Amino acid sequence: MSQFLTSLQVSHHSDGNWTLMEPLMYESNIAKEVFTVPSGFSTDFDSVPRLPLAYLLFSGVVIEPAVIHDYLYATGSTSRRLADAVFLEAMEVYGITTWRRRAMWLAVRMLGWLFF
Repeated sequence: MSQFLTSLQVSHHSDGNWTLMEPLMYESNIAKEVFTVPSGFSTDFDSVPRLPLAYLLFSGVVIEPAVIHDYLYATGSTSRRLADAVFLEAMEVYGITTWRRRAMWLAVRMLGWLFF
């Protein structure tokens, strides 16, 4: 069963980023592995464009799934397609509504190549 195995513990920095104080672990059925984001990893959570409606609907919604996704993109430890699929899966585990997770997944599929 896909699940977060640990809780997110972060520290905020003046540059707007966050640093993990403890590892974040996520077990993925899709990838058939446990991903461990190490303490010290820096993230900006969900990178939502500052367009008013998009920012209102999507910013700050998917914290833990965004950390897993950021880590997979930063390390290149999986393919981009698998990283995006794990993001979609983690959003469902996190309890994000279907329309919101589909919209966020579509955004990373369309624009993620800029950051991978």
